[in-house]
Amino acid sequence: MDPATLTATALAALIRTRQLSAVEATRATLARIDRLNPGLNAIVQRMDDQALTAAAGIDAALARGEDPGPLAGVPVTVKVNIDQQGQATTNGLRIQSTLIATEDSPPVANLRRAGAIIVGRTNTPAFSLRWFTRNSLHGATRNPAFPGLTPGGSSGGAASATAAGLGAIGHGTDIAGSIRYPAYACGIHGLRPGLGRVPAFNATAGDRLIGGQLMAVSGPLARSAADLRLGLNALSQPDPRDPWWTPATASPYPKRAALALTPDGLDTDPAIRDALTATAKTLESLGWEIGEPALPPMREAMELQLTLWLAEFALGGTDAVAREADPDASFVHRELSKFAPPPTLESFMRALQSRARLARLWRLFFADWPVLLTPVSGQLPFPDHYDTSSPDAFASVIEAQMPQIAPPFMGLPGLTLTTGRTATHPLSVQILADRGREDLLLDLADLLAPEIAPVTPALPA
Repeated sequence: MDPATLTATALAALIRTRQLSAVEATRATLARIDRLNPGLNAIVQRMDDQALTAAAGIDAALARGEDPGPLAGVPVTVKVNIDQQGQATTNGLRIQSTLIATEDSPPVANLRRAGAIIVGRTNTPAFSLRWFTRNSLHGATRNPAFPGLTPGGSSGGAASATAAGLGAIGHGTDIAGSIRYPAYACGIHGLRPGLGRVPAFNATAGDRLIGGQLMAVSGPLARSAADLRLGLNALSQPDPRDPWWTPATASPYPKRAALALTPDGLDTDPAIRDALTATAKTLESLGWEIGEPALPPMREAMELQLTLWLAEFALGGTDAVAREADPDASFVHRELSKFAPPPTLESFMRALQSRARLARLWRLFFADWPVLLTPVSGQLPFPDHYDTSSPDAFASVIEAQMPQIAPPFMGLPGLTLTTGRTATHPLSVQILADRGREDLLLDLADLLAPEIAPVTPALPA
């Protein structure tokens, strides 16, 4: 048995009962990183000595009869765009290569408090601005399970590492699909929590502007549904540095799921439609009512989300893009700007006004239909770096990603659940729920888990 190939849930149980030491689990993961990461470039900042020291501390605490936390001894990775004390918060940028954090961000602090062992920091595109992962500082990350396809982005390093067994749980961030799409592309699972569920703050950057505050979140990527629950429980502990943080809520819900194969006219690949239909039929066989009601606007939410997202770049970001001079980031920023012209004060205020209306419509929808099954993307995962091959290619990517871009505008949580694969591509469904109902998404993941093939760590060629 290679401990590095076990799920976080299985590892935590073995370590807690002292059938396996945290040091043994960490050494196995570091050995797998040695073997596989050079071909993947998923982890771009290693910390072997710190990881082994932390693991020895977990073993000592267990020997004293103490409880080191629910993730005690479990190797995890952290994305390079959040602060970790003593490490550079590069966000894939040469201009931030010496930006050393002096304190842990809330997600990192929560992982440590839960007993997790951070074995490395994972790659992201420059500025975390793509659904593909390459930058001029750290280079490109590759997909371990589906060679030639994008590993996704911006948490492409996290998804690649988790899919390959270079950590049982990967930390990711998501403002427009950056957890959900990499999980899809690499054939694993990923949870985007809703607004306020996981505390956030980067002291190296200070407070974000309102778009980032309302839409950007941290969440887990994993190879099992149970690990997503374990990861969210660890990440979501309160932290007074985040004024948006809210506690979990849970209440009974009717077993009713809406199905949207082509939301707002999305051109959905037939294989994705089939995967969604099969998932709906599985739920129906388990006693759920399935319907296809009309949806609140999704395309309008996407357009307004891009307005808030790109407004940040108008205040210093555009200059940073120019100074970084990363070819991918420059191209993507230019093409994205075509979809969201610089806002005026009135248009920006109107966007926030519309957010209240759209959030209300979606909340009313979820009152009748607690969950929505919809595509993660309208298309199967793209060939690597397809987005920067031409303006037309980029436009086609944006159109396909509408189901990822829209939900964050309302602060909604979303789950990518990998349900199967074709000969060349993974197949996943996205499950959306009302703000604060991550519990419902995780319940469905648990319910569907026995009906789908387990995700085993990929061995890249």
